[in-house]
Amino acid sequence: MAFVPKVQAFSAHINAVTLGTGDNSIVLGGGNTLPFYTFDAPTENAPKVGIEVSDLGLENFQAPGFKEFYAGCNTMAEMAKKAETVEGASFIALSFEGADPNGHNKSVEECVAQAKEVAAVVTKPLVVLGCKNAEKDAALLGALAEALQGKNALFLSATEEDYKSISASVAMAYSQKVGAESAVDINLAKQLNVLISQMGVPAGSVVMNVGSAGAGYGFEYVSSTLDRVKAAALAQNDNMLQMPIITPISTETWGLKESIMPESEMPEWGPAEERGIEMEITTAAACLAGGSDAVILAHPASIAAITKMIDALV
Repeated sequence: MAFVPKVQAFSAHINAVTLGTGDNSIVLGGGNTLPFYTFDAPTENAPKVGIEVSDLGLENFQAPGFKEFYAGCNTMAEMAKKAETVEGASFIALSFEGADPNGHNKSVEECVAQAKEVAAVVTKPLVVLGCKNAEKDAALLGALAEALQGKNALFLSATEEDYKSISASVAMAYSQKVGAESAVDINLAKQLNVLISQMGVPAGSVVMNVGSAGAGYGFEYVSSTLDRVKAAALAQNDNMLQMPIITPISTETWGLKESIMPESEMPEWGPAEERGIEMEITTAAACLAGGSDAVILAHPASIAAITKMIDALV
């Protein structure tokens, strides 16, 4: 008797959210199967990989591979233009961590000038990350949304503390996409999506960042949250959890001891850069398997490996 596989394609769908414009636009989400379950139904839109570029240059990315790749790049715009050449990178993620009042405390005006310079030289869609300070991000992301009008960019992130101001300025005033960031909890993720929708932001303009951690650093909480969100969205048709998921990986992995501990201090661990790449790849692969529709990486070697994995699975 021949084996007949049982197909489980859900009637519910993950929202399809478009970033960028024209021929260079990309679509996150849109599927109705669990991650990489291509035996149930064809993948609507393959997961996307972005490459992070920081306004601080390589201050937080000291591995030799970064310095070699970005050799000769002296500005954020030059780095973004170079990053755009990485095969497999579908979008550019601009991190404005330098605006943090507890760090470099760069002005909003300086960040806006950098963003405009980047937008003038790149063609791929943009994802914008703030500085993780709610008060500063409320002003920063709104100003950046205005500066990048017409780019159909995604802005990370609106949190419980600042979702009102960010939703109003980013999505409602300038028709950009909003990233809803919660802290590895399905109930918090859903609550924030509900609050943002009550502001009048269409579901098709929202992407979730449900949180992450480097593999091995409490990642079981991330894994279970991703699984529960995807199951609720598809099996239970919960429309407040049907937003596609984007997960910043580079910010979670390149500061870990496994990634930065010098080989001279821990020779049995091997070269630090290889460890950093492996941590980034492992974390990204786990997030994609759990349900992320896009991941943000930093090292070109990591992007190559994850792109190869995605291509093989879809």
